[in-house]
Amino acid sequence: MGKVTLANKISITRIILIPFFITAVAYSRLDIALIFFIVAIISDGLDGFIARALKQKTQLGTILDPIADKLLLTSAYICLSVAPSIPQHLRLPPYVPIIVISRDVIIVVGSIVVYVVKSDLKISPSIVGKITTFFQMIVIVCILVKFNYSNIVWNLAILLTMISGLDYVMKGSKLLSDSSVAKKAG
Repeated sequence: MGKVTLANKISITRIILIPFFITAVAYSRLDIALIFFIVAIISDGLDGFIARALKQKTQLGTILDPIADKLLLTSAYICLSVAPSIPQHLRLPPYVPIIVISRDVIIVVGSIVVYVVKSDLKISPSIVGKITTFFQMIVIVCILVKFNYSNIVWNLAILLTMISGLDYVMKGSKLLSDSSVAKKAG
């Protein structure tokens, strides 16, 4: 799989931060949870920058980075929907984590199907996907700082989540139909 680069180590660190974030939320230390989450967000940008700047793009990194993002966001969305330390008016309603996690599951399952059918998969997030992830992260920050209008932000994030999910499904369907057309022609 190759050596573990600095960029990969930063992604691994993001994964390691997740239990600390969860613990801080569980113990009603939203200030500390916010610090862990902001460090995780910074590490998300930093690992990509380092991989490009130091020419450390690796196969491990292309898998590790999105896994770290999904684990962080999934953990945060579940925590912020059930933690008693979150004021009721700021607690995520069940539909929010369900939609966010369902989209990610659909993307992962779709990626596996494309890989099995095509024996190849190039992982590259769309611009809509990147904007969605940004807004999903902003939702978490809004809740942790107890922003009273967090519901507006999370509903916008959910709308973007559904749009990006449909975008990925359409792209995956196109890849699969291109594959079946190529097989029929061959």
